[in-house]
Amino acid sequence: MSTDTNSADRLADLTAQGVSLWLDDLSRQRIHSGNLQHLIDTWHISGVTTNPSIFQAALKDGASYQQQLDELAARGADVDDTVREVTTDDVRNACDLFTGVFAATHHVDGRVSIEVDPRLAHETQATIDQAKELHKIVDRPNLLIKIPATVAGLPAITAVIGEGISVNVTLIFSLERYKAVMDAYLAGLEQAAEAGHDLAEIHSVASFFVSRVDTEIDNRLKALGSPEAQALEGQAAIANARLAYQAYEQTFTGERWEALAAKGANKQRPLWASTGVKDPKYDDTRYVVELVAPETVNTAPEKTIAAVADHGVITGNTIEGTYAQASSVFGSLEALGIDLDDVFAVLETEGVDKFIAAWDELLASVSEELAKHKK
Repeated sequence: MSTDTNSADRLADLTAQGVSLWLDDLSRQRIHSGNLQHLIDTWHISGVTTNPSIFQAALKDGASYQQQLDELAARGADVDDTVREVTTDDVRNACDLFTGVFAATHHVDGRVSIEVDPRLAHETQATIDQAKELHKIVDRPNLLIKIPATVAGLPAITAVIGEGISVNVTLIFSLERYKAVMDAYLAGLEQAAEAGHDLAEIHSVASFFVSRVDTEIDNRLKALGSPEAQALEGQAAIANARLAYQAYEQTFTGERWEALAAKGANKQRPLWASTGVKDPKYDDTRYVVELVAPETVNTAPEKTIAAVADHGVITGNTIEGTYAQASSVFGSLEALGIDLDDVFAVLETEGVDKFIAAWDELLASVSEELAKHKK
């Protein structure tokens, strides 16, 4: 891992443009080895996001978890309790590492996210209940609870924000759903104000997924095989995110927002997620350097951050002035018969299913470990 002056400068240039750089990964080994603190100190990392796939990978390399698994097995803990305790311990410890960033950014950054059980993605009340439980267990002011932007997730977002709990809304793919997420956030702030919560202490990000959009649409364009289709490959994801930023600018203005802002409310920042490049023909920094704008978050795997540090070209705001061109990309896709509603529905279903599969694998591996320790 290079942390030379030029690397640090490139990442400093990114943060100077108003982009908060968060690491999309967490493990106990990262915390205990000092790696995460090193990234905070040298790479401007100001937050961490987790998901079921990340925890599943962390526990697969489980040496640093053995002692705790031994203790939990001896106590007779079941699989769900074990996973909850292990993951919330990691998140709590990561929250503690970010207390300096949290204070220095007036509670905007220094955030660590933990996701509700993905099997609850289509259950509103169960999501609300678990969000409140995770908030209570981790017990750190810089925690964000991740709630998926499914149809059932939208009222859960409102209810959890209304309880004064900060939320990271995840698995957003379409502009339409993103607008519904922002509306759910504003409704939650209104409920929180009525309940007497301090709006200044409620924060939220909306995780708008990027690279997966190109993957799905590129596959459909390749199937068409025409020169017109080929010319559009690799354009959809960045255009989609740029139009999301336009929607963000439009939502956080006007009477409804101003009334909440007057009570101390914070904007729900757009967070670019899934920013690692999946197709090797594309530049490995594109989903970072092409989505630079104030009041955004980019959560990326270490490999992508390393690429930006090594050779990313930060040229200032790369979203401003792009809305007409981004709209034209979608007009061209529709003209070719790309069913965008179907694209986004497929991506949401796949996203939920992937997290459920990772969670099931995590439960299975922990179950095996507990069985070993009980022998």
